Amino acid sequence: MTDTILIINGPNLDMLGTRQPEVYGHDTLADVEALCQRTAEDEGISIDFRQSDSEAEIMKWIKQGRGTTAGLLINPAGFTSTSIAILDSLLIYDRPIIEVHISPLFKRDDFRHPSHVSRAAAAKVEGFGIRGYEFALRKLAEWARG
Repeated sequence: MTDTILIINGPNLDMLGTRQPEVYGHDTLADVEALCQRTAEDEGISIDFRQSDSEAEIMKWIKQGRGTTAGLLINPAGFTSTSIAILDSLLIYDRPIIEVHISPLFKRDDFRHPSHVSRAAAAKVEGFGIRGYEFALRKLAEWARG
């Protein structure tokens, strides 16, 4: 086992900063990655930061992380309420998982409220903007240290 936390970002998160800034803010995915990198350095861990619009690719990364990473931070984005396949991959992941959302799902459209991912997650952080990533990453680092 390594001290690496896998961070997976789902569809359209590569458009942060330009896509619906009234919902997601003006921070970009590069800003999120930089925040996560600084946090990882503070915590003495490393990160593997990824983004994909492909459900299959996300599933592959989750399975590859099994047994090789200390934890998983996932923002499933548009796959949150639709992907049973990602849930199934998460259920075989063998380390702690924290689900993160930049915006508060409970204040969004009704169809966004349910999360299949939450069934596999140890915790869920939402509505704190990109700072939710920092909180989740610090918690995963704490859990990894035992």
